[in-house]
Amino acid sequence: MSKLLQTQLPIATGEYVPASVFNRLIRILEINLGSVDPDNTIQLSTTERDSLNFNQGTLIFNTTTETLQVFDGTEFIDLTSHRTYLTGVSATSALGSVTVSTP
Repeated sequence: MSKLLQTQLPIATGEYVPASVFNRLIRILEINLGSVDPDNTIQLSTTERDSLNFNQGTLIFNTTTETLQVFDGTEFIDLTSHRTYLTGVSATSALGSVTVSTP
C-alpha cells in the first residue's frame, strides 16, 4: 500500500472557501500527518511509549521488549512474546556429529 501525503496537496483557487484559509488547513494537515504509512507499525522504546498518550486500540512495536503491544485504554498488553533465535545448533547421532550455523 502506498504512503499518504507523499506529494503536496492541491492549492485552492477561492471558489467556496477563501484560498488563504484552505491553504493554511492543508499545510496544517501536511505538518501534522507528515508521511503516513498505514502498513508500518510505529516502533517505540518503553521510555518513549510511556512519555506519550495513546488512544484505545493503538498498536505499537516495543523495541525495548521486542514485542507487539496494543493499548487497551489503561495499559499496553503484549500480543507477542520475545523470541530468541539460535545462532548455531549442534546435534549428535549414531552416524557422527552435525553442526548447523547461521550467519
